[in-house]
Amino acid sequence: MFWRIVRRLLVANRGRLVVILLALGAGAAVTAALLNVEVDAKRRLTTEFRSFGANVIVAPRVTSASQNPTIDQALLHQVPLDVEGQHVSAVAFLYFIADVSRTFPKDSTQLVVAGTSATTCSVGARFAAQIHLQVNQEIWVRVQDRKESCLVAAITYAGGPEDDQIAIPLDAAQRLAELPGRISLIQISVPGTPRAIDSYISNLAQRLPDADVHGVRQFTEAEGQIYNRISGLLNATVAVVLILTTLCVMAAMTNVAMERKNDVGLMKAIGGATRRVLRLFLAEAAVLGLVGGILGAAAGILISIGLGKAVFGVAAQPRLIVYPVAVALTIVVALAGAYPLRRLASIRPASVFRGE
Repeated sequence: MFWRIVRRLLVANRGRLVVILLALGAGAAVTAALLNVEVDAKRRLTTEFRSFGANVIVAPRVTSASQNPTIDQALLHQVPLDVEGQHVSAVAFLYFIADVSRTFPKDSTQLVVAGTSATTCSVGARFAAQIHLQVNQEIWVRVQDRKESCLVAAITYAGGPEDDQIAIPLDAAQRLAELPGRISLIQISVPGTPRAIDSYISNLAQRLPDADVHGVRQFTEAEGQIYNRISGLLNATVAVVLILTTLCVMAAMTNVAMERKNDVGLMKAIGGATRRVLRLFLAEAAVLGLVGGILGAAAGILISIGLGKAVFGVAAQPRLIVYPVAVALTIVVALAGAYPLRRLASIRPASVFRGE
């Protein structure tokens, strides 16, 4: 009987029903769209910042007596490669100065050579242009009487000092520098939030007490600041949208309260308790919130795909966690907007029947 009465209340005035559903659906759509963009922005920013390179460095502890400090290559195997279920990449480097040329031993240029975990050679764009070097050409690296050659697999542009360097396989670099089993540093790319990265750094520092473990603050702090600004702006917009939706529903429910004075008076006259009468109208509001939330949230997630493309240049990925949150918020808004129905509790049956 309870739900039969609720169903009749819903279809009693279809025009008003459509207006309330449109208000709740629009609010749910905007809420879901903004929340989905916010959740996607967190992962998007993490991915974009990781593309800039490593954000954690493991280096030797520098002392006044050390001229060319290095650390044991075995430390690379002690670096955890997982954080909160996400993959961590770690690369070892050995830096030294060497003579580099296309034709050994003529026309050599002294520059920084980086030995890396890669199995191929790569050359910075500026140095490659200086000596007119092309991909798949041979290049020689010499330190005193020790020399190595390799084919250039790639010419890289980083926009920094790396453009004047070359990278060769780590084992060849260790032979040239006469530093077997030694490296200059480890560059680690750690995904996740700034808090997760700080926790990773603390744990790694405890695991490697003989090394200097520190984060690249320009990346972690900038990532946190940008996300906090985006998150704050989107959350504030969601709050404003929910408040406006509540006011719209409240205005419609005020008219409902005026229209149903006679119905409430009749219910009370035949013995209906005030609480039970109010539950009927609150159930009606909850059903409207549920339907409006389901339809609006689905539309909002679709809208967020285009919104993410407009903001980040890449379409936002639908995040399933956003859907139930948006629906729940819409139901709360519908119940809050039904506050004027509390006025029905003060209606006296005798006053209604007298036409007062």
